[in-house]
Amino acid sequence: MSVKIEIYTKVFCSYCQRAKELLRIKGMNFVEYDITDDQLKAAEMLKRSQQPTIPGIFINGAPIGGCAELFDLDEKGELDALFKLTPS
Repeated sequence: MSVKIEIYTKVFCSYCQRAKELLRIKGMNFVEYDITDDQLKAAEMLKRSQQPTIPGIFINGAPIGGCAELFDLDEKGELDALFKLTPS
């Protein structure tokens, strides 16, 4: 099964940049939704996640939170399990 990663971002959000960089380091492809000037996409993210914080990150449709939660999963080794990666 392939992993679908979606991330809602804003242009000048440093947390968004950090989250995307971690995903790139992990070699993961993701779909990015820039909600900087897109009220409809922002409302969609809020409805899906029930959290107003940016970035909004979803793995296989499930909300995992934002940047802090993504890094927390990585530190615990759970992110690789979600992505089905083997540690090097």
